[in-house]
Amino acid sequence: MNPPAQSIKHYRSAQNRFLRPTIQRFLQIQCPKLFGPLLAERLAEKIVELVEKQLPHKDHLQPGQMVWNAVSQQSRPDSPNLQLLPVLLTLVDSSDVDQLAKGTSMTTIAKKAIARICCEAYQQGALLTLRDIGLFCWRQNSALSSLRAAWEKEHDTTLPHSGSLQDFGSCISHKKTIVKKAIVDKKGPQRIALETKHSQKAVDRYLKDFHRVKTCYQQNQSVEFIAQVTALSPFLVKQYVEMIDASNL
Repeated sequence: MNPPAQSIKHYRSAQNRFLRPTIQRFLQIQCPKLFGPLLAERLAEKIVELVEKQLPHKDHLQPGQMVWNAVSQQSRPDSPNLQLLPVLLTLVDSSDVDQLAKGTSMTTIAKKAIARICCEAYQQGALLTLRDIGLFCWRQNSALSSLRAAWEKEHDTTLPHSGSLQDFGSCISHKKTIVKKAIVDKKGPQRIALETKHSQKAVDRYLKDFHRVKTCYQQNQSVEFIAQVTALSPFLVKQYVEMIDASNL
C-alpha cells in the first residue's frame, strides 16, 4: 500500500475545523453504538442545513432587523405538523427615525411598523401572529390588534397575518373588510381577493357565510338556531351578527 501523499497528511485534519465534521465526530464519540461513520455524516449534513436556514448571513442583516421563526403559509399555528420559516423582519428603519424627528407620533410609527413586518413575513412565505408581534415589543395582543385594525381602516385593506389568512384567533377585521368591499363598495370577488390578499375561494366562502347568516338572522335572531341551520360555529355566527347589527347590512 502506497503511503498517503504529504498533502493529504498535512491538510486532511484541517477538515475537523469545520462544523459538519465537528458534529459528525461528536455523534460518533458520544453515541458510538448508534452512529457509524456514514450515518453520522448524513445526520451532520442535515443538522448543518438546518443551522444555515436558521442563521442568515450577517451581511444580509441590517441594523434594526431581526430573524424570527414564523408560521409557514402552508401550515397553521395550531397544526400538529407545524412548519416554521426563518424570516427577516425590519422592526426599525431610518424612515421611522426621520418621521419621529419631524414630530410624528409613536403610535403612527407603530402602526406602520406592524404593517411592514406583516408584509415582510408574507413576502417570505410566512405569516406572523399577534403573539409574535407582541413579543417583539412586549405588548398585549389587544393593544396591537387595535393598532393593526386602525392601519387597515386607514388604508382600506387587510394585512396578511395568521388571523386574517388562516382564521386563527378571534380576528374579525378581515371578514368585515371583505363584506364591506362587496356589499357597500360593490366590488367584485376577484378584485376583493387581490386587495385583501385572500384567495378567491376564501372571499367566496366569507360572502356566502355572511348571506346565509343574514337570511337566518332575519327570520330568527337566536345564535344557536343560526349555528344549527348553517353548520357554522356559534362564535363565527356571533361575528357575522355583530357585523350586521353594527352596519345595518
